[in-house]
Amino acid sequence: MRPYDFALTYSVAEALDRAAAPNSAYLAGGTTLVDLMKLEVLTPSRVVDINRLPLTGVWTDRQRLHIAALERMSDVAAHPLVVSRYPLLAEALLASASPQLRTMASIGGNLLQRSRCGYFRDIATPCNKRTPGSGCPAIKGANRTHAVLGTSDSCVSTHPSDLAVALVALDASVRLTGRDGSREVRLAEFYRLPGTTPHLENELRPGELVTDVTIPQLGWANRSTYVKVRDRASYEFALASVAAALSVRDGVVRDVRLAAGGVGTRPWRLTAVEDALRGRPPRLDVVEKAAALATEGARPLTHNGFKVPLLRRTVTRALMKLADRP
Repeated sequence: MRPYDFALTYSVAEALDRAAAPNSAYLAGGTTLVDLMKLEVLTPSRVVDINRLPLTGVWTDRQRLHIAALERMSDVAAHPLVVSRYPLLAEALLASASPQLRTMASIGGNLLQRSRCGYFRDIATPCNKRTPGSGCPAIKGANRTHAVLGTSDSCVSTHPSDLAVALVALDASVRLTGRDGSREVRLAEFYRLPGTTPHLENELRPGELVTDVTIPQLGWANRSTYVKVRDRASYEFALASVAAALSVRDGVVRDVRLAAGGVGTRPWRLTAVEDALRGRPPRLDVVEKAAALATEGARPLTHNGFKVPLLRRTVTRALMKLADRP
């Protein structure tokens, strides 16, 4: 790990001022940043500790649920408002990382975590995310865990966050605060496709801070779930995952929200599947036909073609799990 300046901060304004210096990084739980600094994938000149900022709390107003950025993943997963109204959020959080990491990791940090691609994390290999223009060895190399949706000739890295998948399904937004003020961005639009610039992963501007997440009130989101398929049952990233919320009335699907993880370069909203389900009965044959639309545009690689049928089956599993509930 290389030397760096360390700054404690006690207000948002102070943190923004300290992070204005070139090559600065914010430190919350540190569960991603510290790892990448040890590997010298990230080499910030200044680390700004934001743990003392007043960015905590979970609350509701008439229109939205609010989750402050420094709330810890374990606390949000156990919060009564989340468990009762948005179980897919609690399930996504509990499917993430390990109990120890969830106790440390912040909500904002989870949404900003970096790629788990082995080539990105190995500074001895090329990686367009780490060194633009150096190449993407994953395209022809070891790519079993990589993306099949939203890829480009420059990057096939999978987005790692389970929480982001659930939030995208719910049309959540993030509030970004900088020295010029605050702005709100829909999470589905916050993450960028890699294109020819995979090192630009999101819409965060230099020095900006994620201050909170907002989720629209959805009266039927209590009928929701997060299904994650992985190589082992704990502390493992998704091969495919689906966040689903389902509203069924008079025997037909009135509304549905779906997003997928483990298969895309960003959390992948499944709008075509949603459209195919609305107004139809949630029978297995209907669900399977709609789930086939989840992989439209997929570009499987040498070792990850199994993700195409796996995603369809995971969509079906999540929806039928909800359809069987009274």
